[in-house]
Amino acid sequence: MQVYHDLVRRVLEEGEHKPSRTGVDTISLFGCFYSVDLADGFPLLTTKRVNFDAVLRELLWYLSGENHIRNLRQYTKIWDDWADEDGNLETAYGYYWRHFPSAQRDENGEWRVREVDQIQYVIDTIKREPTSRRLVVTAWEPGNATTSRLPPCHYSYAFHVSNGRLNCHLTQRSGDIALGIPFNMAAYACLTMMIAQECDLLPGKFAHTIVDAHVYAAQAGSKMEAYDHVAGLREQLKREPLPLPTLKIAKKPFNELRFEDFELQNYQCHEPIRFKVAV
Repeated sequence: MQVYHDLVRRVLEEGEHKPSRTGVDTISLFGCFYSVDLADGFPLLTTKRVNFDAVLRELLWYLSGENHIRNLRQYTKIWDDWADEDGNLETAYGYYWRHFPSAQRDENGEWRVREVDQIQYVIDTIKREPTSRRLVVTAWEPGNATTSRLPPCHYSYAFHVSNGRLNCHLTQRSGDIALGIPFNMAAYACLTMMIAQECDLLPGKFAHTIVDAHVYAAQAGSKMEAYDHVAGLREQLKREPLPLPTLKIAKKPFNELRFEDFELQNYQCHEPIRFKVAV
């Protein structure tokens, strides 16, 4: 996808060098934005191989609402570095998607906490009132964010219905261009398609704002050199994008969809590029 290559080039050319909490410096740029039309194909990068199975496993784990990775780690290890020994995860996106704590007063004026299933709220509201401007899901809980080892990066998204199509806008506070953004793009595109199907709509556009878009840039010869992403991204920019694949989703109720109900078709891509995760 050309929009991804444009994003990479812009960060590399316009970004400033900054230190990061990981110990690996970054090239960072504020306020990046791109948009893709899901009618043009499923937005899975073709200039390097992206592990769609891992993307889908992660998304379905989010939607399960679990606050641990004990089931997820059977299929992928991508969250292992941030979980404790028992697999518990302080910042489990899906837990807040489906169990967000909401403090409200009861009939006696006493504060009570109830859980809100934000995903189900969005689906129900789209079906009832598709013109609503309140189709928002957040994973950012301030108390959790002050103590978590890794507060949510992609922390809030909103849906919008227009001309029978469901659009999604994601806001992300911090975006690893080489590793994280390709996963985020594919995951939220898939989620948009799932909810569109449930609500008898067509998939629309996926738009994405990244507050701090960054590329990890370790100096050659330093002890962090293995975490450098610049060379790999420059190699990726030399590659010609291939036609986008198609994602087929079984005609089943949203909450009954399982891994085997998704089929990625005609995925052609260049060879993988290895990027090491900075923890």
